[in-house]
Amino acid sequence: MAKRPDHKMPIADRAKQFMPFAALKGLPEALAAKEKITVPKIELSPEMAEELNRKMYGLRPGQMAAIVHFSNGEYIKTSGMVSRIDKTSRILQIVNTKIAFDDILDIEA
Repeated sequence: MAKRPDHKMPIADRAKQFMPFAALKGLPEALAAKEKITVPKIELSPEMAEELNRKMYGLRPGQMAAIVHFSNGEYIKTSGMVSRIDKTSRILQIVNTKIAFDDILDIEA
């Protein structure tokens, strides 16, 4: 019986044996994007706009807030500290996220 040389496989090569194989690259991402349900942007009634305006004027930089806003075909809630309120550019910034005033649906301070 022939004796095999005693070669050890490097750890990095051994780990590759057990890595998952994706036959169709990008498929999981494509499926996740397809599952996302896009919604139309809600048009605020005058009463809703007035209430939102009242809440907006109550915000101050450094205050914690949760903002429900329209982004890429869906409504999301961004929570954190108000970093900046730019009335000229009509931008509200929560930490590093910039939100246009026109995209805001609700504010929870």
